Amino acid sequence: MTLLAAFLVLAAVLQQTTGQVGRDPSGFAALSTDKPDQRKEIVDKHNALRRKVTPTARDMLKMEWNAAAAQNAKKWANKCTLSHSPNSAIPEPGCGENLYMSSAVKSWSQAIQKWYDEGKNFTHGIGPNKPGAVIGHYTQVVWAKSYRIGCAVAYCPQQNYKFYYVCHYCPAGNNEDTMKTPYKSGKSCGVCPKACDNKLCS
Repeated sequence: MTLLAAFLVLAAVLQQTTGQVGRDPSGFAALSTDKPDQRKEIVDKHNALRRKVTPTARDMLKMEWNAAAAQNAKKWANKCTLSHSPNSAIPEPGCGENLYMSSAVKSWSQAIQKWYDEGKNFTHGIGPNKPGAVIGHYTQVVWAKSYRIGCAVAYCPQQNYKFYYVCHYCPAGNNEDTMKTPYKSGKSCGVCPKACDNKLCS
């Protein structure tokens, strides 16, 4: 499957309008993924959500931070296009992408949770539970083989949605052939190649 196809199956970008953006987006600086605490929050939130999938996963890999993916995400976020990046914008081969846009500062955990909440539209082994349901952000978050992540956020004052969150996942999820099963269901860590760390293969 080509990287282009991987992007085509990603769902539409999430947008949220909540509250008013202040003149000084003071909360924005705190979201920088140059800060170790923000990188930890992103990785920990993903791993917490991957641990709680229903049904449980036999092969869910534990996520880790990837500096190259983060740099790529930052380059794209700073363009403030509020759209998915073209293949050429991701030098790291085979990475997927989730986007979130908001008119107000949101924590990384809030943005990631919004992606995961699409799971209400998804039934494992079946796929979307209604026509036109948006599921692509959820399936990328819980894609078993996507274990390296890098994210960035940009402030885009010229846009209606001024805060632009970008995460790159490597290797890419959302393979068209296996969209209905982003992970193998069964006993947690049932087919881990090495060790198990609280329901995640490590």
